[in-house]
Amino acid sequence: MDAVLLGMVTIPRWICLSRWASRVAILACAWVATSTFLSAQVLLPASGPGRGVTLITSDAAILEAREIRKDVPCTVTPVKPVLGFDLKFHAGFDVSVPLKDLAGSDNLLTVVFRVAPDQKPDDAVYFSQRFTVPQIDPDAGGSAVLSGAFDVGEGKYHIDWLMRDRGERICSYNWDSEASLPSKDKQIALDISASSVQAAETEPFRQEPPVVARETQADPLNIKVMVNFAPQDSLSATLQPIDTRALLSILRNMAREPRITRLSVVAFNMQEQRVIYRQESATQIDFPALGEALRSLNLGTVDLKRLSQKHGDAEFLTSFITQEMKDGKDRPDAVIIAGPKVTVEGSFPQDSFKEVGDLKFPVFYMNYNLNPQINPWRDAIGSAVKTLKGAEFTISRPRDLFFAWTEIIGRIVKLKFGKTATASAAAPVR
Repeated sequence: MDAVLLGMVTIPRWICLSRWASRVAILACAWVATSTFLSAQVLLPASGPGRGVTLITSDAAILEAREIRKDVPCTVTPVKPVLGFDLKFHAGFDVSVPLKDLAGSDNLLTVVFRVAPDQKPDDAVYFSQRFTVPQIDPDAGGSAVLSGAFDVGEGKYHIDWLMRDRGERICSYNWDSEASLPSKDKQIALDISASSVQAAETEPFRQEPPVVARETQADPLNIKVMVNFAPQDSLSATLQPIDTRALLSILRNMAREPRITRLSVVAFNMQEQRVIYRQESATQIDFPALGEALRSLNLGTVDLKRLSQKHGDAEFLTSFITQEMKDGKDRPDAVIIAGPKVTVEGSFPQDSFKEVGDLKFPVFYMNYNLNPQINPWRDAIGSAVKTLKGAEFTISRPRDLFFAWTEIIGRIVKLKFGKTATASAAAPVR
C-alpha cells in the first residue's frame, strides 16, 4: 500500500490534541504550526511473494548495523504507544534538527525506518518518509521538529531508524517500544492484532466494508443514532480532529455490530442549532457523505436571529429531541445520542417532552467528555435523557467506549429478546 500521509508536515493530530500528549509532542505541535516542510510517508511493499523490502545498499547496511550516527545533528525522541479511541496503539517519533544545519536550498530529508515485532521479527514493516526543506538562512536559529507515526497491536517492538539529506549525511537511531493494555482492560477487543504493525490512518471518513454476518441474523436490530458533532470547547471556532475521530469511533462501533441490520443517523450541531446530515434506515453508514456534510459547519459565526432568542438553545434541543423520538412508521429498537457536553441557558420546563409520549424503546446517551473532573454535572442532553428515563455513559478514555458499548448492546438485546449479550457483541472501534 502506498501514500498513507500527504500534506503539510504535522505531528499526528491524535498526539497534538490528546490529553495523553507528551510534553515533547506538544512543543513540536507549536513549531509545526508555522512549518512549510512537506512530507509524504509511504509503507514500503515487499519486492515479491515471500521476499523482503528492497532498500538501497547504504540504508540497509545502516539499519542492520543498528549504529547511532549524527552526521546531521539530530535528536530523536520516540513517542510511546498510546491507545486511541479507534482501539489501536499509536506510536511514532519526533526528530529535532537545528535549522542552521539545514541551511541552503533544494534540500530533501529522507527518513527510512522499520518496525519489527519481537515475536515476529521476520514480519518487520518498512516505511519511507520524505521532507522537502524550504530555503533556510545560514544564521537561522531554532530547530525543525519533524514527526512520523504508525499503529501497532499489543506487543514489544524494535525500531531501526535513519534520516539522510541530499549530501548523504546520516542521522540514525534505534529504540525498543512496548504496547500493553493494563490487566483490568485485557478483555478489550482491539482493532489490530497483537504483534501487528500498520500505517497510521489518515482518512477519518473512509467507508466501512459491508458486514457480511448481517445477512444471517434471525433477530435483527434497528437503531437510531443522533450525534452532536461539536468540539469539547463550546467556544471553539473549529471541530477538532480528536473530537471528530472519537465521535466517528462511536458510529463505527455500531456500524460493525452484525446484529444491527438497519441504522438511521442524524448528525446535528448545537452551536448552529441545525441538522447537518441525515441518513434513514440504511444497512451501512455513508461515512464519506457524512464527512462532506460536516464541511458545511461554520462555528466561527453567529446568526443574529439566534442572538435575539433568549432560550434558543433549549428550544431547539427540546424540539429536535421531541421530533426525533416520536413514534413513526419505522420505530427503532433503541435511540442513542452521542456528543460532548451541551450547556443551554435556563432549564427545561417540566412538560418539555410531553409530546414524546410513552417510549417503546430505550434511550442511551454517550457523553463524550475528555475532562469529566472539570465539569462533572449533568448537561442539557443528559437532563433530557433522564426525563425520558434513559441511561447515560461518560466516554473519557478508549476503555470507556468499549465498556459502554458492551453494556448498551447488551441492554438492547435483553430488552428486545430477553437475552443477555456477551462481551463479544461489542465490535472493535476505529
